[in-house]
Amino acid sequence: MTYLFYELGADGLRLDLGFTGAEEAQMTRNPYRLKIEINMSGGTNYVDNIMSYSPNTDNLLGSHNFYPHRYTGLGYQHFVYCSEKFRGYNLNTMAFVNSQAATFGPWPIQDGLCTLEDHRTLAIETQVKHLLLTGLIDDITVANAYASEAELQAMAESFHALYPVLHVDVAKDITENERRCLFNHLHSYRGDASEYLLRSTMTRVYYKDETFPAHNTQDMLRGDVLIDNERYGQYKGETQIALQAMSNDGRTNVVGRIAAEELFLLQFLKPWSSFGLVENK
Repeated sequence: MTYLFYELGADGLRLDLGFTGAEEAQMTRNPYRLKIEINMSGGTNYVDNIMSYSPNTDNLLGSHNFYPHRYTGLGYQHFVYCSEKFRGYNLNTMAFVNSQAATFGPWPIQDGLCTLEDHRTLAIETQVKHLLLTGLIDDITVANAYASEAELQAMAESFHALYPVLHVDVAKDITENERRCLFNHLHSYRGDASEYLLRSTMTRVYYKDETFPAHNTQDMLRGDVLIDNERYGQYKGETQIALQAMSNDGRTNVVGRIAAEELFLLQFLKPWSSFGLVENK
């Protein structure tokens, strides 16, 4: 059977429901290097059955489904459960994102075409950042057509980035020194993590001789971007992101806020990881 598809010029086969496991394993042992891609979204022991027949894992891939009907996409916990099964076997994994500019797909219904329901209305680069931050997905495919040139550019930049970049809505009266702290440096999430603050401490070293007068010292909400002001002694100039609501005693400036669409990504940043900030235009 694999010879037929090889003759047709196919690179692989995607099996939605599949067989018993023995057939899929046999299909992976083909001389044409055709890839056998199996459905990741079912939540069964399907992949375990295939692995029990010793497939050629170089030719075995997993891909999630996409869902054109609103509210039928995968929930996040089910997505993790299914994906971890494939990760446990070190198999290549793929999920779908949807373009907001696309006008058609394989079905008449056009409510977007994504794997995760939470992604349906998000910008394509935010969907990509999320999938990569889960650490569970290798490849990402746009399910509907056609993505705009701007979307493809944003998707490529997010996919190939060395670290995630979060957008910040800056305060109207942000100072130049505060801008430099936020946007001129790669940030590192301090390893001895707090439940209250994500700390990027090196800016207080880089700018220890600069001035950071107190302003915008209102109480803090999750997602607020913060810089300690001159009243905080040696902490002056330290960059932080609030992880929960806190009172402000006047020593911390609220200089911006993580863009609302990307706020949920904070939970996926890990201690000792690097990230960038960019002004939301």
